[in-house]
Amino acid sequence: MNSLTELVQPIAVGVYRARRERVLAALRAQGGGVAILPTAPEVMRNRDTDYPFRHDSYFYYLTGFNEPEAVLVLDADAQDGEPASILFCREKNAERETWEGFRFGPEGALDAFGLDAALPVAALDDEMPRLIADSPALHYALGTSAELDAQVRGWLAAVRAQGRSGVRAPATVHHLLPLLDEMRLVKDEHEIGIMRRAASISAEAHRRAMQACRPGMREFEIEAELLYTFRRHGAQAPAYGSIVAAGANACVLHYPAGNAIAREGDLILIDAACELDGYASDITRTFPAGGRFTPAQRELYDIVLAAQAAAVEATRPGVSFDAPHQAALKVLSQGLLDTGILDKTKVGTLDDVLAQRAYAPFYMHRTGHWIGMDVHDAGEYREAGGPLDEQGARPWRTLLPGMALTIEPGLYVRASADVPERYWDIGIRIEDDAILTDTGCELITREVPVAADEIEALMRAS
Repeated sequence: MNSLTELVQPIAVGVYRARRERVLAALRAQGGGVAILPTAPEVMRNRDTDYPFRHDSYFYYLTGFNEPEAVLVLDADAQDGEPASILFCREKNAERETWEGFRFGPEGALDAFGLDAALPVAALDDEMPRLIADSPALHYALGTSAELDAQVRGWLAAVRAQGRSGVRAPATVHHLLPLLDEMRLVKDEHEIGIMRRAASISAEAHRRAMQACRPGMREFEIEAELLYTFRRHGAQAPAYGSIVAAGANACVLHYPAGNAIAREGDLILIDAACELDGYASDITRTFPAGGRFTPAQRELYDIVLAAQAAAVEATRPGVSFDAPHQAALKVLSQGLLDTGILDKTKVGTLDDVLAQRAYAPFYMHRTGHWIGMDVHDAGEYREAGGPLDEQGARPWRTLLPGMALTIEPGLYVRASADVPERYWDIGIRIEDDAILTDTGCELITREVPVAADEIEALMRAS
């Protein structure tokens, strides 16, 4: 068993139980109903081999249960003495456990995860019509799974078939995920603790990659240093496909680690981090393959670092999600003007650059995203209501303590006759994970150097 399937610590059981109670309370406030939340399916990789199983994040958020073939049912209509939280999971099976490993089984899961009831998943189709009969509403992830949609239609049909006996099917069906998105958006101390550990492991992996890098290495060799460190320190997997990009490849935003050779004078951009106990980290660093930045590389690097500092300063409760992005844009755009990458005689002033998005060929992504159980985590970026802006968009949502997001400005300068040659094929991104505090934000990934001088010093010490 790994750390996700060992006996659950009492504090974690309480965390998951409290989350389920929050959902049940919200459903009761909406008039009651039954919520259905399955975990992710197992997916075949080829022939008789599956991809490594990874739970559904919403399901895990409410259960802490990491086995496949499982469904959580929350019954907001349950009366006193009736189960409100029911887990359907695989039964114990000595033969299958010989091949595939430990299973909790319903009885073990009931004890370990603080549920009201647990039943075999094979009983799901028999039990669900009974559970939803006479319930006012059904809540589930509408339209996200054709298989689940078909199951729900079958359960509803089974209830409707009892109509002459006075049994009624739910009158309304609601999308469950927006409720869970709002819950997941603000992290609790349990989540932040795991995210800190994931960030620390990922930072060590970046330090190791910097120290191991030498001209002549291939990208996949550098990636191997990252993956080794993740697993060595207990992370279950990378949080996403690792980006290890040498030279001009760094100008490709989602470049997968390949077999290109890191050459003297190249920059190496690494965007890679681990997932630990269901939570992601996300770090990007850019460093010179040979241990020293060229003057042009250092010039652009310092612009990106200054842009990140401005975005960090703007990341605090009470401001909009867009505020860090706008702060970074101003610094990056001014840097593009100062270096001559943007020609002032053609694009005009800083205000003109921002208004016309003249920076977009060199900075085409936003400065951050939510992070948590998923590397691009759940939660809306704009408010549900409020006046629309000139483009017809809703207002950006306001940052609150406990929210977690990345701060990741960059510059990507491809070879072009319109750009001074000394900047050709330089791609730089600097990314850290931030937790909103009461007064600002805390960067939890700064165990890996970010200043150019500190990076060079680390590489010289290897």
